[in-house]
Amino acid sequence: MVNLLYIHGFNSSPQSMKAKQTNAYFAKHHSNVKVHFPQLLSSPNAAIAQLEAIIGSNENSTWLIMGSSLGGYFSTYLAEKYKVQAVLINPAVKPYELLSDIIGEQINPYTQECYQVKGQHIVDLQLLEQENISKNNYLVMVQTGDEVLDYQQAVEKYQHCQLVVQKGGDHSFIDYETMLPEIAVFFNLESK
Repeated sequence: MVNLLYIHGFNSSPQSMKAKQTNAYFAKHHSNVKVHFPQLLSSPNAAIAQLEAIIGSNENSTWLIMGSSLGGYFSTYLAEKYKVQAVLINPAVKPYELLSDIIGEQINPYTQECYQVKGQHIVDLQLLEQENISKNNYLVMVQTGDEVLDYQQAVEKYQHCQLVVQKGGDHSFIDYETMLPEIAVFFNLESK
């Protein structure tokens, strides 16, 4: 059994369109893949501990990781720690810079959870940053029309990795579902 950990972005959830499309695709085409869609805890350290516990619960099996936006940032940390492959969709490269502008109360539109973004969260995010990237372990997908993140930061950081740069689009990654077969090929799932 192959385990796939899908990590949603900031203020998102396993109910997001990308998560639902991912679940439907793998259920139909790769039933040997068990996909995990956790609802992330709201602090970075708690979220990482949560994700590490999921991986630790099946430590001896094959793990693959997918992450969108802030989930891409977390995915990079986990991919480097566990030496596994990751697919990043419009990944956040410096989320600590973005979140420093929204310190205070937040409400998750999917779960209605009310929580606080704290100054300590910014520090915690900085500590998760990975400087040295294992170039063969990543497929990075960005769209130039991303209105939330500067796609060029991802292109620069992951320049030695497998990159898909699509013109236009937006932060949600327009036509994401058409990329799922390419993601499966990157993960070499046909032969597992």
